[in-house]
Amino acid sequence: METVLQFIAILLLVLGTFLSLVGLIGFIRLPDVYTRLHATGKVSVFGLVFLLIAASILTPLTVWKGILLIFFVLLASPAVSHSIASAAYKAGVPLADAKRDDLKSKLSRGKGKDV
Repeated sequence: METVLQFIAILLLVLGTFLSLVGLIGFIRLPDVYTRLHATGKVSVFGLVFLLIAASILTPLTVWKGILLIFFVLLASPAVSHSIASAAYKAGVPLADAKRDDLKSKLSRGKGKDV
C-alpha cells in the first residue's frame, strides 16, 4: 500500500511541477497583466495544489497542514487575481489588442505608462 501511495505522490509531484512550469512560461510569454493573471491565477495554483497533496501523502505528519493550505490557496486565489486586475485597470495599464472594453463606462481609468 505504501508503494502505491508513493507512486501516486510522485505522479502528483510531476504533474504539479509541470503545471507550475506552464504557469511560469505563460507569465513570461503572455503580453499583458490581464492575460498573465490567467496563467498565474489558474494553472500555477493547481500546480501548487498538486504539490501540496503530494507533500501530504509523502509526509503524513503534515496532512492537516496541507489540507488547510490548499483550502486557503483556493479561497484566496480568485480574490487576489481580481484585485490585481482591478488595480492594474484603475492604474491605466494598457490592454494588449483589446477589441472592446466593458469596464470603460463603469470604472475610471488612470493615465498609466506604456511599459
